[in-house]
Amino acid sequence: MGQVIRLFQDYLSQYFKTKLTYRVNFITELVSNLVYELLNLVFILVVFTHVPTIQGWTLYEIVFIYGYFLVPYALFSMFFGFWDFNERYIIRGEMDRILTRPVNHLAQISLESIAPDRLFGVITGVIIMFFAGSKLNLDLSWYDPIIFLLLVFSSTLIYGGIYTAIASVSFYTDSRTGIAPMVWNIQNYGRYPVDIYNNAISILLKWILPFAFVGFYPSAYFLKKEELYGYTMLTPVMGIIFFTLGIIFWNQGVKKYSGAGS
Repeated sequence: MGQVIRLFQDYLSQYFKTKLTYRVNFITELVSNLVYELLNLVFILVVFTHVPTIQGWTLYEIVFIYGYFLVPYALFSMFFGFWDFNERYIIRGEMDRILTRPVNHLAQISLESIAPDRLFGVITGVIIMFFAGSKLNLDLSWYDPIIFLLLVFSSTLIYGGIYTAIASVSFYTDSRTGIAPMVWNIQNYGRYPVDIYNNAISILLKWILPFAFVGFYPSAYFLKKEELYGYTMLTPVMGIIFFTLGIIFWNQGVKKYSGAGS
């Protein structure tokens, strides 16, 4: 673990050296990410100009859920940039290089794809939550920040576990895209109340690809939805379960990897 932490510091240093060499591009990326999140927020606001509530959920409750959703997603995106894993590590053969080094292979890949600029998504999400919370007159207890950190960490583990498992599929196939784009589209359903969907989608978001626990259920605690507290308390459990499953699938996939030789 100490070795991984030292490598993290080195990769972080190299990341900023590289990015700041082209400052305009770096700033452009940050602005683009911010505009993208704001456009999603505008979409929510436009919808609620025509529909005052959705299944009993008000505008600012939906906005609060969206704000929370951004926080664990930003942390996940910072450390688990597996979007091009198949193309880069399997098809181009860089996995061979990873496996010859005396550091955990999953940690190496996470560090090589680290994207600290994603942390701005955390700031955006927190600002949106505070804005919506002020409109809803939400009161915070002294222990709520601790619960918030626990829930965010658990939600990030869910993201990490799911996408680690998806990346492990690449060890069995040479497809350049895989199923990651489809799952990415599904995850966006987690930023809305799960009870607005039909039973099939609801079950999918709860127990199969549990994206309801990366946005909706954790937010329910802060929105004082007491009938959903049971699901909120399940968030850390789901985080541990799905991250563990992701690691298991990954390790099994690595065992099947036979190299990039022709």
